[in-house]
Amino acid sequence: MTETELLKCIGCGAPLQSEDQDAPGYVPEHNLFREDVICKRCFRLKNYNEVQDVGLDSEDFLKLLNGLADKKGIIVNVVDVFDFEGSFINALKRIVGNKKIILVANKLDLLPKQINKRRVKEWLKKTARKYGLEADDVILISAMKNEGIEDLLESINKMRNKDDVYIVGTTNVGKSTLINKLIENSVGEKDVVTTSRFPGTTLDMIDIPLDESSFMFDTPGIIQAHQMTHFVSDKELKTIMPKNEIKQRVYQLNEGQTLFFGGLARIDYVSGGKRPLVCYFSNELNIHRTKTEKANDLWKNQLGSVLTPPNKPEQFDLQDIKAVRLETGKEKKDVMISGLGFITIDKGAKVIVRVPKNVDVILRNSIM
Repeated sequence: MTETELLKCIGCGAPLQSEDQDAPGYVPEHNLFREDVICKRCFRLKNYNEVQDVGLDSEDFLKLLNGLADKKGIIVNVVDVFDFEGSFINALKRIVGNKKIILVANKLDLLPKQINKRRVKEWLKKTARKYGLEADDVILISAMKNEGIEDLLESINKMRNKDDVYIVGTTNVGKSTLINKLIENSVGEKDVVTTSRFPGTTLDMIDIPLDESSFMFDTPGIIQAHQMTHFVSDKELKTIMPKNEIKQRVYQLNEGQTLFFGGLARIDYVSGGKRPLVCYFSNELNIHRTKTEKANDLWKNQLGSVLTPPNKPEQFDLQDIKAVRLETGKEKKDVMISGLGFITIDKGAKVIVRVPKNVDVILRNSIM
């Protein structure tokens, strides 16, 4: 059987095929006609938490999404509240047209418990508007903790008017986990789509019946090439992606001091007097303080040992680093390193952030 016959894996949506074990949708030929078939990749993921590489890039993902503008329905746009800019889809309005949009900020459980949720919600509205997205509703959730799911279901049902629902988001925002929770809360079935912390799990749209005439569609995750998550190995990804509530780490810095975040990025504190830098990163990521005058030598000589990840320094090119100069101005700001974390700094500070040249660094109004 060939993939043109359009049988699809119920886990990732890839067309099933039995010719190429390394291509998406592979399944042994004797399994092709079973009910609820999952491909080799999804089987390994579900049973062994093992991810296999596939040859799909962001262009392939966007091609699959481009047809949404002509379809009836509402959009549920899932973002990572811990990495909003890194998980925001700039082209979303162009892709989906004038459909109603519910902005869903997932991974609320990663933020400190004392966070002001009302403030975070207002921050999300304003920041999304700044990037050209006027959301019809904003919902804070933790798909992992099943928090906010009922609020989201209520908003979806109120807004969709029996139309289809399209769930969109970048990789790593917890989209598949969310859909499983939506199904569990509304239908009662579990594990209908694959879930993983690794990029690119969902390969094609998966349709889940809502009623006799409408469906919920899980669209593929778009890869954001400017996130740090795409510059590390699968093993290193487990270190830099938070799994539990972030414990803020506060460093009192003098001018001329530097903080390293593993060996992946650093921030040089240039001027502003002695002050605290409040760091929000995965609890498993090592943060190392040193004098800025020693930072270059430390990065060169201790990459992969004192400064990890990366675990293999030969895979990280220090010649390919850019320097981003920032000033916090008159307000408290967050310095956001896409796909890694952020540092909250009070007004009147000058810093230099050094990251791989394709990783985005954003200065934003503080979410805290």
